[in-house]
Amino acid sequence: MTTAKYDLEERLIDFAIIISDIVEGLPATRIGNYIAGQLIRSGCSPALNYGEAQSAESRNDFIHKMKVILKELRESLISLKITERKMLYNLEKVVNAKNECNQLVAIFVKSIETAKKNNLVK
Repeated sequence: MTTAKYDLEERLIDFAIIISDIVEGLPATRIGNYIAGQLIRSGCSPALNYGEAQSAESRNDFIHKMKVILKELRESLISLKITERKMLYNLEKVVNAKNECNQLVAIFVKSIETAKKNNLVK
């Protein structure tokens, strides 16, 4: 990945592109199509929702949008695990996507905790 680790928006966009590459390579079977549909939605939405979070109307709205992003990332992680275990796509690329997804989950968990603490301080 060529983007800076601290640029979250870019990391989310890169993650969406990685997910789109995996989705395009999944087999045209019932399970491949099902996972592809789920993964394209859950894997691309964090980048889009992050844009919404940046324009949140309040701190509570921001926290809510960040939680939606976290939920979608966790859903993506499960789909990637299924893809890995069923060997539906290149193992190395799926493992790399899982690693990035885990890192993003950790970032958003911490960001939500920080936002909640800041919300109490006012």
